[in-house]
Amino acid sequence: MKKKVICLSLLFTIIGIARAWAGDESPTAISNKEAIDLVQSHADYVWTLVAAALVFFMQAGFALVETGFTRAKNAINIMMKNLMDFSMGSLAYWAIGFGLMFGISKSGWIGTSGFFLSDFEPGGDPWVLAFWMFQVVFAATAATIVSGAMAERTKFTGYLIYSLFVSAIIYPIFGSWAWGGLFHGGGWLENLGFIDFAGSTVVHSVGGWTALAGAIVLGPRLGKYRKDGSIKPILGHNIPLAALGVFILWLGWFGFNPGSTTAANKDIAMIFVNTNLAAAAGAVLAMFTAWMKFGKPDAGMSLNGALAGLVAITSPCASVSPLSAVIIGAIAGIIVVFSVVFFDWIKVDDPVGAISVHGVNGAWGTLAAGIFNMGGTSAKIIGVQVLGIGTCFVWTFCTAFILFKVIDKTIGLRVTPEEEAEGLDIGEHGGMAYPDFEVSSYAQQ
Repeated sequence: MKKKVICLSLLFTIIGIARAWAGDESPTAISNKEAIDLVQSHADYVWTLVAAALVFFMQAGFALVETGFTRAKNAINIMMKNLMDFSMGSLAYWAIGFGLMFGISKSGWIGTSGFFLSDFEPGGDPWVLAFWMFQVVFAATAATIVSGAMAERTKFTGYLIYSLFVSAIIYPIFGSWAWGGLFHGGGWLENLGFIDFAGSTVVHSVGGWTALAGAIVLGPRLGKYRKDGSIKPILGHNIPLAALGVFILWLGWFGFNPGSTTAANKDIAMIFVNTNLAAAAGAVLAMFTAWMKFGKPDAGMSLNGALAGLVAITSPCASVSPLSAVIIGAIAGIIVVFSVVFFDWIKVDDPVGAISVHGVNGAWGTLAAGIFNMGGTSAKIIGVQVLGIGTCFVWTFCTAFILFKVIDKTIGLRVTPEEEAEGLDIGEHGGMAYPDFEVSSYAQQ
């Protein structure tokens, strides 16, 4: 105990001297409370930015999952889409999206300030920069989810347009309704008590329902469905690559969920544990469900089960017990298997299962946040959760569907059948991801 007191006293003295050298105030003027607050503030900055870095690393995970679950002849195209999601999305969110999402909002519907990061003034409080950095990686995640469901047949130019639109308009406006109060705004959904701590609906369902709209407008890949309506599986070219992507995403989620505290405090411990348990339960239950349904413990379904558990726990991670996290993740693992089968049955071709993982399980996780809430639940709480889920679907799906239709009727959304058969790497980017392969082997895939 004596050593702790001496260390704290030394720390306060050093901070006081440092502030005096910086011209803030005399070494003796700073109180112990001020010193503690200063250390806490700096820790909050560091934790928020480290968490942002972890979420940014998820872009690599998404890129590997999508590449592994699809064919080799489209690998460059997928990497380019993921690169542009973050690059163009960052600029769009800086210019427009952040202001719409977190700007001053008297109506609770849309932000009206903070465009081009105008809330930051040199010499002023830099918290807006740390907060923006954490939020922009979330915006990029919502946009990247769409890529997987529309893989292997989308024009690159059309993709760039809708990626910009998701980061600048679709995601931020719904985000302002649920999260605007985290900065200068105040959304109507959050004012009703909507629970979505880290974004099962705000991020993942927005991405998932946008993906659904895109997959419907595009139509299925060539050869996916036979003339009699039966399904012809189109296998991914590298499951180990997809598995590596899932492990990277799992790691990144430890920034996604605990980082949403934007504070270095003890709350992150339970959020870490809940996040991990839900992912583990999702993987195990998806494996057993696929095993019973298909006769084998399918790797693709098991990997998507882990992601489904992560998506589902994203909303309730800070407000449910570890036992509830296991239940939520387990149900997500079961749901994702049947959801993938369902969308195949209705002929919505989603090469990576993005709609099921992010859209459907984003909705489940948001509902679960109301059902398993440690603070107690009620019909009103669950009703608000259902309202948020429904509002997200209507806003996102309808807006995205119109957007994709407009792109399709103007510059075009889908490549030609010849380009699709040859592979988008050659037709869209003039290259091959695996140049030692024969060109003929690409065309045969």
